[in-house]
Amino acid sequence: MSQAYPPQKTGKNLRHMRVSRRGSGWRKPLASCAAPLAALVLGLLPLHGSADPFPVVLDHRYGTTTVPAKPTRIVSLSFIGHDFLLALGERPYALRKWYGSDPYGVWPWGHDALGDAQPVVMRGEIDIERIAAMEPDLIAAQWSGITAQQYALLSQIAPTLPPRTEDGDYGVPWQQMLLRLGTATGKHAAAEAIVTRIEGRFADLREAHPEWQDASAVMAWAGHTRAYTRADIRGQFLSALGFLVQDAPDGRNALNQFYIEFPAEDPSAMDVDALIWLDTGRNAEKLARMPLRHTTRAYREGREIYADKLLSAALSHSSPLSLDYALDQLVPLLEAAVDGDPATVVTSTAGAGLLADGGS
Repeated sequence: MSQAYPPQKTGKNLRHMRVSRRGSGWRKPLASCAAPLAALVLGLLPLHGSADPFPVVLDHRYGTTTVPAKPTRIVSLSFIGHDFLLALGERPYALRKWYGSDPYGVWPWGHDALGDAQPVVMRGEIDIERIAAMEPDLIAAQWSGITAQQYALLSQIAPTLPPRTEDGDYGVPWQQMLLRLGTATGKHAAAEAIVTRIEGRFADLREAHPEWQDASAVMAWAGHTRAYTRADIRGQFLSALGFLVQDAPDGRNALNQFYIEFPAEDPSAMDVDALIWLDTGRNAEKLARMPLRHTTRAYREGREIYADKLLSAALSHSSPLSLDYALDQLVPLLEAAVDGDPATVVTSTAGAGLLADGGS
């Protein structure tokens, strides 16, 4: 794929929205970016005891899927799902490459888990005949965008796991995605342990940074008038740190409203306490020329964070393998940006030549 985000349906326009911490579109973060672990576990329990976890039944937007036995030949149609499988020690037989230069579509944080495996790589649209020829025993399809028609065909090939109705195509919280895959692969206890560890790290960061609680934050693509909402995994990442993140303009996390468009001639919607510009590594100059960007408070007060290619990918995957890297890299940048003092240099923004004074 040429873009660093999946194909999306048209979002809402922010032209008439006033950005305010008190505005109805901004939501207070929950204690974590998904439902409590106990609530997620409920409904993911196997039919039998832990010594014999199969078959398992999982609900989703198109009905239910039964996995009769531990899968050994998994095809991952999710753009990010291979990270989740690798985190559980499951190497997919085939995966769907999203973007990046790695021949197998696995970013550096997943290399150790992939080891010497050489999965079949799929690109672009879903090729059902090709998948059938692979003879999978599980098709992982959360965060894949599969339609009801595609599900009907895929489910005749092997047990297929789409997202839940409430999560939409690309809004599955990472905890939910991992726990569901853990259940489907007989690794539910391992999935729970990973969720507990990473949620603990987010909780520690919230406690260490009270100034982030109720501060507003946005992630957007460099040079584009598009920002992610709280329904998207990138918005969920910021919410888990305590930031207020924009909902869809009508105040609801409506399905498929994972991003919002704002008019280039009115960038006031980006006047937030922390503005993270994601990039594939090619758009810093385009961002520097973005009309009226220099009129925003985020620009003047040094609240902009430029996320390089690797950090942007880690945030866009928001997987059990990439989240630690994302936190390691982004937290120091957030600390520098949120203080609102232009004298506190955000190093990544300076390195990209995007500081308000033109310095680097």
